[in-house]
Amino acid sequence: MSLSNESMERVLRRDPHEPEFQQAVQEVLDSIGPALDRHPELRKAKIVERIVEPERVIMFRVPWLDDKNEVQVNRGFRVEFNSALGPYKGGLRFHPSVNLSILKFLGFEQIFKNALTTTPIGGGKGGSDFDSKGRSDEEVMRFCQSFMSELYRHIGPSTDVPAGDIGVGGREIGYLFGQYKRLANRFEGVLTGKGLAWGGSLIRTEATGYGQVYFAVEMLKSKGMELSGKRCLVSGSGNVAQYAAEKVIEFGGKVLTFSDSSGFIHDDEGIDREKLDFVMDLKNVRRGRIREYVDRFPEATYTATEPDQDHNELWNIPADVALPSATQNELNGKDAENLLRNGCICISEGANMPSTPEAINVFLDAGVLLGPGKAANAGGVATSALEMSQNSMRLSWTREEVDQRLRQIMVHIHSTCQQAAEQYGSPGNLVAGANIAGFLRVAHAMTDQGLV
Repeated sequence: MSLSNESMERVLRRDPHEPEFQQAVQEVLDSIGPALDRHPELRKAKIVERIVEPERVIMFRVPWLDDKNEVQVNRGFRVEFNSALGPYKGGLRFHPSVNLSILKFLGFEQIFKNALTTTPIGGGKGGSDFDSKGRSDEEVMRFCQSFMSELYRHIGPSTDVPAGDIGVGGREIGYLFGQYKRLANRFEGVLTGKGLAWGGSLIRTEATGYGQVYFAVEMLKSKGMELSGKRCLVSGSGNVAQYAAEKVIEFGGKVLTFSDSSGFIHDDEGIDREKLDFVMDLKNVRRGRIREYVDRFPEATYTATEPDQDHNELWNIPADVALPSATQNELNGKDAENLLRNGCICISEGANMPSTPEAINVFLDAGVLLGPGKAANAGGVATSALEMSQNSMRLSWTREEVDQRLRQIMVHIHSTCQQAAEQYGSPGNLVAGANIAGFLRVAHAMTDQGLV
C-alpha cells in the first residue's frame, strides 16, 4: 500500500464521521506523491502523518441570553492546525452547519493556502453553530461576547489571529474585538477584518473576491486571453461574491448571476455598478434575500433552490467563466458537465473546496483552466497578513498600496502553482501545483523545527 493510501486509511479510521475533512485530505494526498518521491526525507520524518493531525483542537460551550431573556446554548470551536510557518491564521464561521469536520477541513486547507501567500502565518479555523439570521444586533453582540469570553485565552497576535468567514462580518468582528480588549486589557492585532478606524486595513473586505478575479485574469492571460467581454457566473451574494463581481465589472466582464441559500437570480443584461450597489445594500444593510433583486430589476429572473435536484441550474447558464463563491461542494460533477457544455473555459474558486471531487475530475479531464480555492481565494488571508503587518508597525497603507500588494501576491501564487505543476509532472494542473507547492513549504519548515 502506498504512503498516500496508508495515510488516508489512517484518517478514515481515526475520523470516520468527518466527510468534509476526509475529502480535503484526500485531495492533497492525491497530488503530493511526486513530491514525496523526490524528497524521501519527508517520508522518514512522517510529515504526512503529522500534518493531517491538528496541533490543538479547542471546543467549548457558548451560553447567551436572547431578547426574550431565554438562555440559548451553542457550541464553539477553534482548530489550531499548524504553526510551522507562523501564528495560526484562519477565519471564524458562524453557521448552523458548523461542526468539527467542516472546521478541520477548513483548517487543513488553510495551512496550504497560507503557505502559498509566502507570508509568515500558519493554518487554523474556528466558529460556532450559531445562526445570526433573524437575530437582533443585541443578540449577536451577546453571543459574540460569550464566545470571546472563552476564546480570548487561546489567541493572540503571536499565537492565533482569527478573521471573519461565513456569518462573521464587520459587525461580528467589532463585537469580538471589543470583548477581547476588555478581557485581555490589550489593544493589539488579535483579529483581522477590523474597522478602518481601529486597526483595519483598506481592501481587506474586498480582498478574497478581488484576489479570486486576479487569479482568473492570470489563468486567462496564460492562454493569451483576457477577462474583458467574458460572461461570468457568480454564486453566493456575500462578501466574496460581491467584490468578485465588482472586480469583474472593473475588468470589463459581464456578471450574470448571484445566489443565496434560497435560490439564484439571472440577469442576462448583466449586473452593472448600479445593480451591484443594490445587492450590496440588500445583503449588507437590509440583510434581505436575493429574490428581492427581481422586484427592483424585473428584467431578471429568479429560480428557487430545489433541494432534491441533482444539479444547480445556476451552473447551466451559458457563460465563459465560473466563479463559485458560496460554500463547500456547491458544484458537482453534473454541474461541471453543464458548464463545459455551455462554453465555460475558466473556473476560479472563491469559496473553500466548492467543487466536489467528481467536478474537479471533469474539469481536469477537459483541460480547462481551474484555479483551486487554496490558491484562487488566498487573497483574503494574504490581506489579513498585510493587516497584521500594519498593526505591528502601527501604520496604515493606502488603498492603492494594499491593492497593488494583493495583486502581486495573486500573480506570484499563480506562477508558483504553474511552476510546481510543471516540475512535478502535471503541467497545467493548478490543483496539483497548489497542493505540492503549499505542502513542500510547510513540510520543510516542520522538518527544520524537529519532532513537534
